[in-house]
Amino acid sequence: MLKQIKRDLGVQPIAKIMTELGLKANDLVVNSTKQITHKMVSRAVKGRRLNQKIQYRILEALNKVSGKQYELKDIFNY
Repeated sequence: MLKQIKRDLGVQPIAKIMTELGLKANDLVVNSTKQITHKMVSRAVKGRRLNQKIQYRILEALNKVSGKQYELKDIFNY
């Protein structure tokens, strides 16, 4: 039997950070130096599993817009 990968991991810490800073998905998309979409940000917040490349893109955009230096472990719990 194949091991099932859990894809829905619940609301992630990035959701709380974005709420505290008053950020919307559009703020990350607009401030990203690499291409990210509103759907990617939405999936990150809701806890859908993202590959590491997309996680780093979202992290970079969050750091740029917030002026802080978060790490992946600060915004994702998987």
